[in-house]
Amino acid sequence: MNDKNLKVKLSAIQLTSTTNVDENLAAIARQLAKITQLDDGDKIELESVHHLVVLPECCLFFGGKDSEQLTLAQSSNADNKLLVALSRLAKQFNVYLVAGTVPILTAQGNKFTNSSCVFSPQGELLARYDKIHLFDVAVSDSTQQYYESRYTQAGTELCVVKTEFARIGLSVCFDLRFASLFSQLTQQGADIITVPSAFTRVTGKAHWQTLLQARAIENQVYIVAAGQEGVHENGRETWGSSMIISPWGEILACLPEKEGYISVDYQPNEVKRIRKSMPLFSPLW
Repeated sequence: MNDKNLKVKLSAIQLTSTTNVDENLAAIARQLAKITQLDDGDKIELESVHHLVVLPECCLFFGGKDSEQLTLAQSSNADNKLLVALSRLAKQFNVYLVAGTVPILTAQGNKFTNSSCVFSPQGELLARYDKIHLFDVAVSDSTQQYYESRYTQAGTELCVVKTEFARIGLSVCFDLRFASLFSQLTQQGADIITVPSAFTRVTGKAHWQTLLQARAIENQVYIVAAGQEGVHENGRETWGSSMIISPWGEILACLPEKEGYISVDYQPNEVKRIRKSMPLFSPLW
């Protein structure tokens, strides 16, 4: 393949996920069908296009009790049916799919990991990142108290995925508040960092955009952040405002509300140019 003809697109899908896995899979498929269609005037062959698509946190089950997430992980464990379904979507639409997060049962069986799984366009599971920083906080909203660690086991390892077009660092939602995690991902070679999220409306309004831009600027990386949005079945309200941000901190695309998607062209030379003109992590590059 001629690199000069290589085109890379970055996309984030915004969802209002429910507690029905099949409904959520159908919603994801609808958005993937839209964003993978080439424009009529685009003469680039499909084989020369790489497409990275990021889904929100809890993309297949959201708006119920955390104990129901554990039940879902237990019922899906034997045949990994959640991962199989997401793998099929990646293959069907020929995309690199950062499948938000799904609950995966721990070896002990009493908790699950909130795991971001990356699939190749062939449907291969390339990587899995278990959310490290769990959301145990008090928030001035209808839920008030969040205690993610009651049923979720925190991850312990960072993850950077190498692809043909970039190295992709993985994070999830509350991780966004921990600058050191993003710095470590960048020092491990990340050019793009994905942030599948379900920020609350209160915290999202106050901090979401500021934190995303800060992480992009500090690390000179593309940030692709996909969020849950709306009022969910249990009354929880999420902020949405999915964004793709340049390594200079510019908001390249944003979807403030409702389900949908955003897409931009990835410019690897921008990453190199900014890092060369303002070296922050020398001598690593």
